[in-house]
Amino acid sequence: MSAEIDWYLQINLKARHLRLLVTIDSYRNLSQVAEVTHVTLPAVSKSLAELERGLGLSLFTRTGQGLVPTPYGECLTRHAHAMLHVLHQARDELKALSAGTEGKIEIGVLPVSASILLTQALKLLKERSPGTNVKIVEGSAATLLPDLWQGHLDLVVGRLPPPDTLGSFDEKELLEEPVMLVTGRHHPLARKKSVQWADLRPYPWILPPIGSILRDPLERALEVHEVPLTNNYIETVSLHVIRAHLQVSDCIAVMADSSARNAAHPQPLHTLPLTLPRLLRPAGVLWNRVRTLTPSAQLMLSCLEEAARRLTEQAREAR
Repeated sequence: MSAEIDWYLQINLKARHLRLLVTIDSYRNLSQVAEVTHVTLPAVSKSLAELERGLGLSLFTRTGQGLVPTPYGECLTRHAHAMLHVLHQARDELKALSAGTEGKIEIGVLPVSASILLTQALKLLKERSPGTNVKIVEGSAATLLPDLWQGHLDLVVGRLPPPDTLGSFDEKELLEEPVMLVTGRHHPLARKKSVQWADLRPYPWILPPIGSILRDPLERALEVHEVPLTNNYIETVSLHVIRAHLQVSDCIAVMADSSARNAAHPQPLHTLPLTLPRLLRPAGVLWNRVRTLTPSAQLMLSCLEEAARRLTEQAREAR
């Protein structure tokens, strides 16, 4: 059986088989698969039977509710998604080269933690390689890391997750930034000469969502100072929403130092003079160690490193 599978995957498996598996996974109905692929139903059935016969495995079970993948089908379909994505990346890179551009990078970003670092790195990238294009996807670690593992993203930039969650990822620490407590400039606490932890208790919060890497350590740090979180809060990872809502409310939020102290921003914030412990690991970049980084992704990695060095020097000079 092992030799049969090995022979079929290396010699007979075609891109059309991969597309068939992905389409069946989406629709779970051969008639619909035939309709969306503009192929006759007998031809679709024949292709699936040919694939199962060649592998010597049953990939789907026929039920009254449609096709249900067997464990073999789930495994092969998962890899079919990944292989098709790699083929699409190769297609895009070849098209870019033939058009005189230099490639495309897909980057996941944890938005509250890496906005300035990423902005500076993108500026460097465009100075060094204007033809390298970038797609940015915001999200949480729970959504971005699976995409990075599957090859849908080249890099993930943001606060590095705990080391025991990294699995097959490599990482590079880039920027050590403390987390600050911030309010709008109009906030009652912004007008006080001295602020104590107890002064925070009456006010609502803007919090990172439950399950995000900052939420649990923030709650523990506030408990130490006997600041219970009220039921009056908003949960978001959007830096834009946080800034905008702080301007029109008495909320308190947490933000990375460089974002909080950005006086040039059209919506400047007030930093409360209270020191939180180190809640998170540094900002950094992650990539999948089993996938070779493209030249464009390697260039982006060097730009992130250079941007982090410059931001560190600026912070040192400002002290």
